[in-house]
Amino acid sequence: MAESKVEARRVAVLGAGSWGTALAMQLARVGHQVQLWTHDPTHAATMQASRANQAYLPDHALHDLIQPVADIEQAIDNSEHVLIVTPSHAFAETLDRIGPMLQPERGLAWATKGFEPDTGRLLSDTVSDRLDSSMPLAVVTGPSFAGEVAAGLPTAVTVGSNDESFGQQWAAMLHGNSFRAYYTADLVGVQLGGAIKNVLAIGCGMADGLDLGHNVRAALITRGLAEMMRLGQAMGGEPRTLTGLAGLGDLVLTCTGDASRNRRMGLALGRGDTIEQAMLDIGQVVEGVNAAREAMHAAQRYQVEMPITEQVHGILFRGWNVAKGVRVLMEREQKAEHD
Repeated sequence: MAESKVEARRVAVLGAGSWGTALAMQLARVGHQVQLWTHDPTHAATMQASRANQAYLPDHALHDLIQPVADIEQAIDNSEHVLIVTPSHAFAETLDRIGPMLQPERGLAWATKGFEPDTGRLLSDTVSDRLDSSMPLAVVTGPSFAGEVAAGLPTAVTVGSNDESFGQQWAAMLHGNSFRAYYTADLVGVQLGGAIKNVLAIGCGMADGLDLGHNVRAALITRGLAEMMRLGQAMGGEPRTLTGLAGLGDLVLTCTGDASRNRRMGLALGRGDTIEQAMLDIGQVVEGVNAAREAMHAAQRYQVEMPITEQVHGILFRGWNVAKGVRVLMEREQKAEHD
């Protein structure tokens, strides 16, 4: 049976990195007109002239329905819907810029994965602080490498929302052409899964960079999921969300796929590179670095034990030894598996 066509919409995608561009491609592919905003006028002009995002997705031509722009007010004025896809450290600044331009009844969506800097709070808390508390919110997350989405390869994501109608609308807007979007009411769980998995992927990358084998990787993924679920329960997320696409699905992809920046960061550290050198080689934001610090804030606030996250944090910010850190995890005191 053919999939039903969704009414074409006008969407502003704020953030022209690889993930923002890939989501813009998917939205255009199913018929929506997209204003793809970048803060850099030169970047916008280059994308418009070359019809590709040479900086982040050079091998994928931009769809004809995508209009690169550097004027954020123009992007929002010409759109019915807004999707923020900036790095988490720029999320609050973006909200402050666009807040006066937004119509609260139209809601706000984002595909940024991470925590509020310096607090360990979820990005939905940042939105609540700055915008109308009655505004419908939606988060797009799940196992999805930007290059594969841009290429139109089969992908499944989750859309979490505090408003069922709004969440279903965003799921329907994204759904189509081998891209499947599923709705959930668990706004907390989808955000938490998308943030914590990046930290755990750095840990898995470290183990692989040390050539410790597939057994250790499997153990870190499984025990990492347990950490994610403990924090999720403490924060009010639903366990089934974290065993679904937004949790386990994204965790497995990010921990095992070499297109993951977070895994590549861990690989580099395990092989002896400095954080600075790894960042330079990757050339894009590695969300798991800041997320490790914020996850520890959250773990301390909710008094949740997160040993893998703690080791990753210590290696990144306290000078702990990479090899010793992984060994400490594997030599922890014996206990029941589900504790």
